[in-house]
Amino acid sequence: MRIVHRQGGWVGLIVLLVALVIVAVLSQTLLKRMGLLQDDRTTVRAGTRAPGAIAPGPIDATGAAPAPINALERARGLESSVQQQSQDMTQRIDAQTK
Repeated sequence: MRIVHRQGGWVGLIVLLVALVIVAVLSQTLLKRMGLLQDDRTTVRAGTRAPGAIAPGPIDATGAAPAPINALERARGLESSVQQQSQDMTQRIDAQTK
């Protein structure tokens, strides 16, 4: 019984670490679904292995914007529409009370 009692602290620590890993995985999944964290799954293709082909390829600046910027733009659009609806509601209430 004394051995189990001595090991109780280690068991609790391991349980806490497992719980922390579960929370980290769930939060990562949630952030990816919300578009605030980019997906790391990228396909790596083999390029030319010639000695002179060390320089990277050209950067495509016309590509889509990263997901966090899109999420912020959506939030700003939602904010402006809520403010507009609030102003409309205020005008309707003022018109009814006159």
